[in-house]
Amino acid sequence: MVVAGHYGLFALAPDGTLVPRQDPPETAGPDLMGFTVAGPRTFLASGHPAPDDAGTPNPVGLVRSTDAGTTWEPVSLQGQVDFHSLDAAGTSVVGLDATRGLLMVSSDGGRTWQERAALDALDIAVDPSDGTRVLATTENGVAASQDGGSTFRSVTGSPLLAFVSWAGDGAVYGIGPDGTVHASTDRGATWQRRAGTESPPQAITAEPGGRLTIVTNDGIHRSTDGGATLARIA
Repeated sequence: MVVAGHYGLFALAPDGTLVPRQDPPETAGPDLMGFTVAGPRTFLASGHPAPDDAGTPNPVGLVRSTDAGTTWEPVSLQGQVDFHSLDAAGTSVVGLDATRGLLMVSSDGGRTWQERAALDALDIAVDPSDGTRVLATTENGVAASQDGGSTFRSVTGSPLLAFVSWAGDGAVYGIGPDGTVHASTDRGATWQRRAGTESPPQAITAEPGGRLTIVTNDGIHRSTDGGATLARIA
């Protein structure tokens, strides 16, 4: 398990401590404002250079690591775009440009991009089985797109969520600003309330079978039952 933060990427050790992934480990890494897993040992990220990195454009645009976060290489949009939210499904990548409040979509792994809807959202998630389906967390609840992010509509009756993640088995999980977990089994059309955390959330990641990992202001929590129960692991 890895955790992206403002000072680089960290791996969670068995004893619950966070171990820096960057090389050398004692240095501060890049500010990873946006981060997603694109494949085995392959990560995509965006944000700002490390404090002592004067040679990298700011913002970094889209960068890729193929060694589980030890090193990074530029992909596109260097010095132009700061994605505060990223998600990938195969070769499809969606990113939320924090500077312009604009959703951007790539069909070739992030090398080239198309501008889509203007979107005032905190987080986005793309359906792993269908790159045209995108969910976003807005101040009015969940917004959904079925045309690759060109248009969005508010989901009636949806909860107020901060972060959202699509599991590989079709389920969707989100967490509200108050730490309450919500689950959907119909692509985000309806939602069920689950357990919650005491501290405000910073991220949620969903995997098939109801396995959730939630990062909050004071720790890391895991669920193996779709958010019905949560256990702190760090």
